[in-house]
Amino acid sequence: MPKSKVRSKSEYTDAAVSRTPVKVKGAPTARWYIVVMLGLMLLGLAWLVLYYIAGEKIPFMMALETWQNFAIGFGIAVIGLLMTMNWR
Repeated sequence: MPKSKVRSKSEYTDAAVSRTPVKVKGAPTARWYIVVMLGLMLLGLAWLVLYYIAGEKIPFMMALETWQNFAIGFGIAVIGLLMTMNWR
């Protein structure tokens, strides 16, 4: 059976990885952004909790179907969670 070629070791060695911290470019996020982000997450949670506790007693929540109330609550919370990706 023929032998395979022996490769030189230099082809397998990777460059040394730098362990020094890298600064993130850009200014820190404005305070209003953080307030809106947290506010949307809490508003979505409050919508869902309010629907579970008193959904049958609130007229505008009774007018909506169950899936619509879930979509509104989770939608508002997801928008707040998506905002966290731009938070610095």
